[in-house]
Amino acid sequence: MPDAQYESLKFILSEIEHKYGAQVHITRNPFLLSHLVTLCDRNTRQPEVNRIVTILYQELIQAVVNNEFPRTTVRVETRMAEFQERGVYEGEVIDRSTRAVTVNIARAGTLPSQVCFDALNQILDPGGVRQDHFIVARTTDQDHRVTGASIGASKIGGSVEGRFVLFPDPMGATGSSMSAAVATYKNEVEGAPRGLIAIHLIVTPEYLKRMTEEHPEVAVYALRLDRGLSEDAVLRTVPGTFWEREKGIDDKGYIVPGAGGLGEVMNNSWV
Repeated sequence: MPDAQYESLKFILSEIEHKYGAQVHITRNPFLLSHLVTLCDRNTRQPEVNRIVTILYQELIQAVVNNEFPRTTVRVETRMAEFQERGVYEGEVIDRSTRAVTVNIARAGTLPSQVCFDALNQILDPGGVRQDHFIVARTTDQDHRVTGASIGASKIGGSVEGRFVLFPDPMGATGSSMSAAVATYKNEVEGAPRGLIAIHLIVTPEYLKRMTEEHPEVAVYALRLDRGLSEDAVLRTVPGTFWEREKGIDDKGYIVPGAGGLGEVMNNSWV
């Protein structure tokens, strides 16, 4: 007889209150926010940077899988089965037959994508897990203002039919690179995905505005919302209340308070 408490597991994601829409999930997790504060500190350098990024994405991918992926019921004989008739566990677990793709948006997304890829291979059938690679960069004008995104190259391993497609990229600033990556998978890659999920450390109101308008079907997960350039009165309101007045990026497209150019910091490459 299975234990009723495990027949149907209801996962409740701890999230901040906001008015950006049901597809946006900004987690409320003091433990992870503490690590993120250290990551953003101007004095934090390698190897601490990548160690913290790894910790954060190991936790974020768990939240995404728990909240988004389907489950199935299993019946497994434990090591006690040879001694006890009831040495059997029966209950809900993540469905191992779920198929997924994690997209490495180089360069800040390289490590996060690898972390997610490794985690998915542990919980799902590895035969259904794939990692794609995508090079996209911001384009800027002569004053270094972001004007869009340019796709340099990609290595996409086939159809995304019935798969969850994950885009783990630390900074959701202007949304130009992410929007270009998502558009490619929607319009140029064969197959209809089961779900599109962007996974970030920090996002801005401007990023959320762009993604919800251009790709409303994308679920967005983030550890923190930065809107540090907003008026004081706006900062005292529930996020999204005065969305048009919220500001989280400076004139060069960097997040405030943010973490600086995390792609540069993670790779010790200052170009």
